[in-house]
Amino acid sequence: MKRTIAFVIAGCTVFLGISSRDAMKAAGGQTTIKLTAKRFEYNPAQITVKKGTQVVLEISSEDAKHGFNLPDFGVRADIKPGAITRVTFTPDKAGTFSFACDVFCGSGHEDMSGQLTVVE
Repeated sequence: MKRTIAFVIAGCTVFLGISSRDAMKAAGGQTTIKLTAKRFEYNPAQITVKKGTQVVLEISSEDAKHGFNLPDFGVRADIKPGAITRVTFTPDKAGTFSFACDVFCGSGHEDMSGQLTVVE
């Protein structure tokens, strides 16, 4: 079992016993976004993240089974009512990318989409 010891010196957090990559995550090198799906929208529908920062989407459905598809980053998940679905990815390119529901959820399904903006 690996132990992590962290302490603060002059406002900087110092990590001992873990790699620099793990320290980034422990120091907040990860962005978690709560996303809800309901007929026929995502909330929020506009998401902005930083390139190279690990993103965790915590997606829940308020009404029915939905899908989440962000093809530019190979992200795909089923979203079931009453559960939180977590998807993790690290955007490696900047730009604006579309995501959409890919499980038919009724008339209006075709409008259920949003945008992910990745900034440098």
